Amino acid sequence: MSQLHQNNKIFLWLLTSCLFLIILIWVGGFTRLTGSGLSITEWEVFSGILPPLSQDRWQEYFSLYKQIPEYKKINYGMSLDDFKFIFWWEYIHRVLARLLVMIYFFPLIYFIIKKKFSSNEIKYHLFVFLLFLSQGFMGWYMVKSGLISETDVSHFRLAAHLSLAIIIYSLIFWSLLNTGGQFSFRLSKNTFLMFLLIVFLIIQIIWGAFTSGLNAGLLYQTWPLMNGQFIADDVSLFNILSSETINNPSYVQVFHRLFAYFIVFYIMVIYFFHFKKENIFKPFGFIFFAIITQIILGIVTLISGLNIYVASSHQMGSIFLISCAIYGLFYVKNNQNLIDRPIDKQ
Repeated sequence: MSQLHQNNKIFLWLLTSCLFLIILIWVGGFTRLTGSGLSITEWEVFSGILPPLSQDRWQEYFSLYKQIPEYKKINYGMSLDDFKFIFWWEYIHRVLARLLVMIYFFPLIYFIIKKKFSSNEIKYHLFVFLLFLSQGFMGWYMVKSGLISETDVSHFRLAAHLSLAIIIYSLIFWSLLNTGGQFSFRLSKNTFLMFLLIVFLIIQIIWGAFTSGLNAGLLYQTWPLMNGQFIADDVSLFNILSSETINNPSYVQVFHRLFAYFIVFYIMVIYFFHFKKENIFKPFGFIFFAIITQIILGIVTLISGLNIYVASSHQMGSIFLISCAIYGLFYVKNNQNLIDRPIDKQ
């Protein structure tokens, strides 16, 4: 009973961390979509915990913002009230990030002191904590890229910031699913196919960040055709694997679309030609629902002219989809263990 109670505590800790991280990613997406990410021009690891509490302090932040290219070229002449709107999104994002690190770190130290983790589990969770610290640096490194000569952050740094958040979430969610059990898995055909799906989804999320960072979604806001063609006329398939694919907005959107089709094809193939024969159905019900929902949200995001609420839902749909894929890996791993487990003789 004591072990069960302790596992419940660990489960609650990991669940809380996952939920806070989902909220943080959602706020981060809205911060990006509302153009708020450059409103705080200094890192302020400790001094930025409290918001401006006086009119003079607000003017200080606003004066710093007026010095960067985004204000001079895009938001010139904006009012203090307009600045407050974008400031609050970025401020909330930073405060939530600090709170999440504490939510993850202090219970972790408690469980380590109480010797509730094996040595491998300690290494695993400390690695996740290091990723949290790296994410804080990456967030500032991303913001810094838009403060000097550009009106926007580097799409490479934006993609790194988002993908690192997804990786952290995936690791915590995997640990959550395996609470009280063994979170490692033996590589087999089943686990490899599911793990590969997770890798493909992370790649697609990275290209989604490229699409956002380069404002590639503003091009070709129709589906399934792009200016009346399946492949836009300014895109050459011969260059689809060149540097154009990560730097040119047209190529980025085309690759994002084509890779989405590939992921759907991959899911269909591994299910109907392999997992269905293995009588593995349950996780694919979630996966099919998630991928259909995500495709619909992606299409509506385009044809709505990048409505920020739909675009935000599309980003959160990627979290739901990758969660379903991770659950699929968990299900396959446990199913594999049940099959391989020897039968005790009576």
